[in-house]
Amino acid sequence: MADSPRLAADWFDGRSARARPVEVWLAGSTLHFGDQTAPLHSLTWPERQRHGQRQVLLPGGGLLSFADADAFDAWAQASGRSDSAVVRWQQSWRLALLSLVLLVAGLLGAYRWGLPWAVDRAVDLLPRSVEQRLGEHLLSGLDGEWLKPSRLAADQQQAWRLRWATALRQARGNGGPAVPERFEIHFRDGGKALGPNAFALPGGDIVITDELLKLLADEPDAVLTVLAHELGHVQHRHGLRLMLRAGAIGVVASVIVGDFSALLAAAPALLASNAYSRDNEREADLYARTLARAGGVDASRMAVFFERVAKKREAAVESHPVAIAISSHPADEERVRFFSEP
Repeated sequence: MADSPRLAADWFDGRSARARPVEVWLAGSTLHFGDQTAPLHSLTWPERQRHGQRQVLLPGGGLLSFADADAFDAWAQASGRSDSAVVRWQQSWRLALLSLVLLVAGLLGAYRWGLPWAVDRAVDLLPRSVEQRLGEHLLSGLDGEWLKPSRLAADQQQAWRLRWATALRQARGNGGPAVPERFEIHFRDGGKALGPNAFALPGGDIVITDELLKLLADEPDAVLTVLAHELGHVQHRHGLRLMLRAGAIGVVASVIVGDFSALLAAAPALLASNAYSRDNEREADLYARTLARAGGVDASRMAVFFERVAKKREAAVESHPVAIAISSHPADEERVRFFSEP
């Protein structure tokens, strides 16, 4: 193989900052520069860029610097060194734009299909005990910050628990849907922040506010259906899925290290608002209607709930940081028809 053309360069030997002008050429598998040589396999060649110097890294810490980038590129090409596919791709704005489009499409696809699939697998593998511990931390964080102790008298709380237990007992006897092994109803004052609300935390803790019970004081069947809806979220572990999707890496890290502080700030907006997907809400609605009917509860009274909530919604959106949880996914009209169907 004939020697390549010669090219001017500055040689830095790696020991001194002084550059030595040399001629560089290729002969077979050896690079020659001045009176020095180096095998080609020991060199690190630069990727071709539009601007800037070209530098070849030598073994031992030295380098050759080529001030004329165009001349270096022509010399390298004439010496048989062609650009890699990556470099050619980087030099084409059309291919770079295509790469950006493919990257965005890949990220959107991963978010739309990959993340839900990964979250579902993670939920299947996560022990119930860990989920319960997460829920307990969340409830502890919500108490005092977003929730206050219930102002409902102890006998009134007990009366609601008895209604709920009676409905569940009858539902089991009538072959109703499976009920989670662990769940607990918590009565809280939602104040102006949460208002009339009910939501389920991971692990089975269900919060219902005094304001919601006041709103539906004359509609116990609507209250029990709301509780059945939240129990549906517990049964299908929707709260855990929601939180994992909202911050998959952060939540997993929290579970591993036991630090749930990052989740507490986002918990009210996620769990005490209409943040569930439409599919999750429909799944919880179906569970609620089936459980309520098996328990002797008139699920159609949910129409009254939606009607009363609708009157409060505009004010809630304007003055409350968190919307009413069960009020708007899917559209109220659709849900009224669903709960009223025979």
